[in-house]
This record gives sequence, C-alpha cells and structure tokens, in this order.
Amino acid sequence: MLSLGSTVIGVQDVPRATKFWSEALDFSPTSPGDDTWIILQAKDGSRKRISLALSETPVQTHPRIHLDLYAPGDKMIEVERLKALGAQEVDWDLYGDEADFYVLADTEGNRFCVIDGVEKSES
Repeated sequence: MLSLGSTVIGVQDVPRATKFWSEALDFSPTSPGDDTWIILQAKDGSRKRISLALSETPVQTHPRIHLDLYAPGDKMIEVERLKALGAQEVDWDLYGDEADFYVLADTEGNRFCVIDGVEKSES
C-alpha cells in the first residue's frame, strides 16, 4: 500500500521558504539541501514532511491544493505569529466571514489556511 511521503511546495526562493516553513511548523531540514530542493521534517520524530522545490510557475490566486494548518488553540494567535514570520493576509472571496479558517500566503505567495482547534476527525 502507498503512503504519503511529502507535500511539495513550489517556491522561487528555497532558502527564504525554508526559513519560513521551518519556523512556522517547527520542522528542520533532513539534509543540507540547496537552492533548488529541500525536505523539511517535523522535529517531533513523526514522519510529517514538506518539500520545497524551485519553481518558476506563477502562484495561483485560487490554488487547487493547499495546506490546512490546525491551531492548538485560538487560530488568531497563530495567524499573528505566522505574519511575524513573513506570511501575508489574503482577501479570500470564496467563503463568508463565518468560515472556521483564516487564509494566509507564505513568503512566496502560496496560500494556506489556519484552522481553530485540533485536527478534525474525518467521517
């Protein structure tokens, strides 16, 4: 059976994106990497990974795939922390004000969501 290895995010500045995502998620590089590719893994010993790959593809305004990040408490505390690391607010027009998530963009413009609470169980 297959297992998910790593989610790859296309970026134009691998070192800058490495700094942002390492601090945002408390991940660290699994190897030295270079300016074109790096794998970051959770420091807690789990197999959670993201990879950053050099890309010249423009950022999508409404991407088909994005990351959902679950905040352990109040999502706005995490939103402010991520903004201090370089994330930008995104004016998201697809959902109303009652949405349980907050949309941000990383230092490269890639969209991701910050959601209140622990990981939601799937049914």
